[in-house]
This record gives sequence, C-alpha cells and structure tokens, in this order.
Amino acid sequence: MHRTQPPSGRNAPGSRSSGDVTADRRADYARMLAESGDHAAAAELMEQALELAPGWAAGWFLLGDYRMKAADPTAADAYRQVLALDPQDIFGAGLKLVLLGAEAMPEKPPSRYVEALFDDYADRFDAALVERLDYRVPKKLAALIARVTGPDRRHAHAVDLGCGTGLMGAELRPQTDYLEGYDLSAAMLAKARDKQIYDALGEADLSLPPETCGLFPKDKGSARADLVTAADVLMYLGNLTGVFTLAADLLRPGGYFAFSVERHEGEEGFSLAPSLRYQHGQAYVEAELRAQGFELLTSEQEIIRLDGGKPIQGLLFIARKPA
Repeated sequence: MHRTQPPSGRNAPGSRSSGDVTADRRADYARMLAESGDHAAAAELMEQALELAPGWAAGWFLLGDYRMKAADPTAADAYRQVLALDPQDIFGAGLKLVLLGAEAMPEKPPSRYVEALFDDYADRFDAALVERLDYRVPKKLAALIARVTGPDRRHAHAVDLGCGTGLMGAELRPQTDYLEGYDLSAAMLAKARDKQIYDALGEADLSLPPETCGLFPKDKGSARADLVTAADVLMYLGNLTGVFTLAADLLRPGGYFAFSVERHEGEEGFSLAPSLRYQHGQAYVEAELRAQGFELLTSEQEIIRLDGGKPIQGLLFIARKPA
C-alpha cells in the first residue's frame, strides 16, 4: 500500500503546535477550561488562537469539539474548515459532521484518519486496551474458534486482518503453522514485529478493493488460508461487503472466518457511534455473509470492552467457506 504522508511544515494537519507561541498558549488555556467543563469559554479562547494561526487544522478541530460540547451550532463550520485545510481528513472531521447531522454517513472512514489514529496509539495500545478498557476480544474469539473447529485443530495457514500489535496473533500462534498479519498502521506493525509472533507482516488497507488493498502480493496467492480473523477491526468500516469478499478470496474451501463487531440495535444495517466507530446489526452481518457465500456457524453476544467506564456490547461470529 502506498502511504500518503501529511504535508510538512509548521501547520501540517497533524501538528500539535500552531507554530505561534501566543496561539499555543491560548490553546493550552482553552484545554484547561474544557477540562473544567466550560466548553463555551474554551471555544472563545480557541477562536482567539486561530486568529493568530488560521492555517492550524488541529486548532480548528479542537474548536469544533469545544463548540460541539457547548451545543454551539457553529461547530460544523469549524469542522468544515478542518476539511478545507486537510482534505485527507486525518482528524475525522467528516465523521464529526455526520454526528452533528450535517453530512450523510459514509460507508467507511477516511483511511488516513484510521492510519494516523493507530500510529499515534501504538506505544500505549496494549496497556490501554487490556489493562484499562478490559479488552478481551482476542481471547474470546480464540476460545470460540476452538469450540467450533475443535480444541486440538491446527491451522496450516491463518491470516489476521487488522493485526495491530499482535494481540490476536498471540492467541492464534500456538495452533497455527504459518501466520500472516496485516494492518494499515506502520507503527502497529512495528510493535507486532518486535513480538516475533507472525511469519509474515504487511501493510494493507481493508477499505480498498481486494485487488489493491495489499493482501495479495505476488509471492502469495489468493485462497491460501484455512483461517481468517478480524478482531475488533470491522468497527472501522461501515459497509462490510468489501472485507467479506476479501475474506472469501483469502480462504480455501472449508476455511473459517472469525471476527467481531460492535452491536447496533437500530433498524439500519450499520451506524456511526459517538466514538467515531461503526456499529453493525446482526441481521445485516448475517445477510452480508450469505451474499459472499459464507455459511454462518455460530454467533455470540459479548461485552467486548469498556468505553468511558461503560460496557460496549459486541457480537462474535464464526463462518465457513463451503467446501
């Protein structure tokens, strides 16, 4: 996959600093006001900071957040300014506009947003997820795989989609002869590489069509795996048709596809949560599996993590590609 780098310079989209000392100082005061709960005052200070640094995309995003929390209807204007400065949308400003009802929900988030999110999160990912958010999807999904396929079954070739730092890979490794891992984030892949869990690692963008996503390099054929996993990955995709097609292409006949989603209770197939993650309805997931020729073997409802101290309901699935 070709990685698009953010612009260089003092006002690069991801820059923490505006490049202006006075603007940065006002932004720091704004953050303190926001932390104390006074979002309207924080927004006013951010406006003053942006008068000094009008090209600071990160500052406009903060302004949008402060206005949004203050129920200020001009929050959308700030997010649109972010998009004008950063069309690749490293901050996910377009998703914020969806939450405000100012834009239609896209079928996937911006790839650059997801990539940057996990590049930034890589160093603290394991501790944050496992220790503070009580994240247990890899263990629960591995246990479900063992129950469905048999506790003593070995997998000749497994592909871990959205492998991150290797939490799912660590669960698969004891029962897998050859294990591949793919992720959009280079920083996450570096952490996984340090653990020496995988036989092969590579960058891939699951939101792209199978032929261009990065999962079919010339030295690896399609239909090569007898197990494909996607643990806590599909919440960064809305429409699942592409990734389910990808899994079907990767699997040999009779192979298994194991994955998790955040559960959506509404009538729509999927929705965007305030966390900027997608949630999927069970009926939608099952229909997409059938459309790609999968046989659903089992599904289970589980608490998959905490978010703001509240449990997040998820669904675990095991499906099989017909022999």
